[in-house]
Amino acid sequence: MQPTRWLLKGRSVWKGPHIVPLPIVRPAPGERVRPIRTQARAATILPSFVGLKFQVYNGKDYLDVEITDQMVGHKLGEFAPYVLPFQPDDGYGRDDLI
Repeated sequence: MQPTRWLLKGRSVWKGPHIVPLPIVRPAPGERVRPIRTQARAATILPSFVGLKFQVYNGKDYLDVEITDQMVGHKLGEFAPYVLPFQPDDGYGRDDLI
């Protein structure tokens, strides 16, 4: 399989991958670099992002995401959930359900 086709995954070849220009700065050895803040949840994770830290906006907060080699080809938004799990209540403000 061609590497570009693997990055596309469901996107037509003539359009190419959805890549958002992000300010990528490689740290010097021993230097601490702040995470890259972004709201681009649809940005494709490239192999050059491996080892970097991003803060992805989920609609309310910026969630920390550290990129590993298994995330390449996925979208940034897949690793920053924006929906909380459902917690049932009875509508009266009581927490003693069942």
